[in-house]
Amino acid sequence: MSIMDTVRIDGRSLRIADVIAVARGLARVEMTDAARTRMAASNATVSSIVERNDVVYGVTTGFGKLSDIAIPPNRLAELQVNLIRSHAVGVGPLLSEAEVRAMMLLRANVISKGYSGARAVLVDLLAGMLNAGLYPPVPEQGSVGASGDLAPLAHLALSMIGEGLLFKGDQAGPAAAMLRASGLEPITLGPKEGITLINGTQAHTAIAALLVHDAERLWRAAHVAAAMSLEALKGTPVAFDARIQEARGQIGQMESARVMRLLLDDSEIRESHRSNDRRVQDAYGLRCVPQVHGPVLDALRWIEGMVSRELNAATDNPLVFENGEMLSGGNFHGQAVAMALDFLAIATTNLAVISERRTDRLVHPDLNEGLPAFLSPDPGTNSGFMMAQVTAASITSECKVLAHPSSVDSIPTDGSKEDVVPMAMGAAWKARRIIANVRNVLAIEMMCGAQGIDFRAPLKPSRAVARAHGIVRDVVPHLDRDRVMSGDIGVIATEIANGRFDECIVWEVEEQVQ
Repeated sequence: MSIMDTVRIDGRSLRIADVIAVARGLARVEMTDAARTRMAASNATVSSIVERNDVVYGVTTGFGKLSDIAIPPNRLAELQVNLIRSHAVGVGPLLSEAEVRAMMLLRANVISKGYSGARAVLVDLLAGMLNAGLYPPVPEQGSVGASGDLAPLAHLALSMIGEGLLFKGDQAGPAAAMLRASGLEPITLGPKEGITLINGTQAHTAIAALLVHDAERLWRAAHVAAAMSLEALKGTPVAFDARIQEARGQIGQMESARVMRLLLDDSEIRESHRSNDRRVQDAYGLRCVPQVHGPVLDALRWIEGMVSRELNAATDNPLVFENGEMLSGGNFHGQAVAMALDFLAIATTNLAVISERRTDRLVHPDLNEGLPAFLSPDPGTNSGFMMAQVTAASITSECKVLAHPSSVDSIPTDGSKEDVVPMAMGAAWKARRIIANVRNVLAIEMMCGAQGIDFRAPLKPSRAVARAHGIVRDVVPHLDRDRVMSGDIGVIATEIANGRFDECIVWEVEEQVQ
């Protein structure tokens, strides 16, 4: 993906590609003039409520279970600051820089939508921090995703009022000093602006947006790995015939089979055994790639739609409308993206399940079609890829455990005011770990597939598989004798994460067009 220089936010048109550009590509952020105008009108409504001393949740009252307590005008500023401090209770590992940057972008975008009643200065500060490379430490635990991701967003808001810490590259310092060193000033919160900063789904949605992008790369890499295994095992591509897929009519399955046909086109290895192959059909791990990978694509498309809509969703409470009304509702509830993240976990776990089975077939001396035991040139003294398959089995099993959905769980909070919560952040970090696990499982399969293809020489695999084999061999050498392979797995996993294997499929598509 080409990274754009500037992402312009308006609360209506942010895309996952924009999130990637800002979170990982460090693109600049600015707000549109139209969004600035909408925010001014919305903020005027809040100001008039304060002037009249109307009783409105979150503006002139306490929060949650304390919403029936009216706050006197001279304590409204104290109310907003105390809200930020009291809600910054996150614990556990910190979110990555990319995840926090994505969260900052999403919060700025949602506020710019004009339903929050906040001043444009909030968005300007968030954009300024992003553009300066500043981001706060945000613990990943502490949110149930109900009144939004209150704890993670409070840690962000804390830095915006000049409290806590900020990071910039490998530097860390007091937030107020770090802001001023970048030409920025901490903000003094106005009415409703504290709750505006923390009330929303942007922490778990930020992670979801990054994971959707990563999962799509995994899907493509899984096909490359499967094609390498099929070549190494002298499998048949007959099961990928378009007519078989059309007879069923499942869209993802048809697309998966098409990709496999492109990857396996023009293979010497295939031609070498076409006429004398005694097998009627391959095992499911090879034959049913479209039937397993295809539904994953269908799931990813649904998940992408759900997450894409949430990027531009008004999730504050109460919401300020153009006619001056302020309505309290529940758009901060994270069930939508929590379910999408759980579905993502289930879908990508299936990529690991089938990949590990192909790896087992590659190393198993009774199943690997004449390849050396455990793919070692000298089995016995050398164990080859024996333990690599064990690692694949271990982390695949972990994926199955983590795929248990978070979004069906609920523990009432806030004095049972929040009596049904979606546990969306739990769904987010579980899905993130699964994505990382699947990368490692596919990396192991690719290493085994490349080793098996080495043993089929001088026969050549398809052009696309030869390209994938070359990518593996660029960073990991053939296994002549036992060595420590932990680092090798990590290197290939990084190549998958960076989209290096995408070019195998793109290259084949370009060849077809020519």
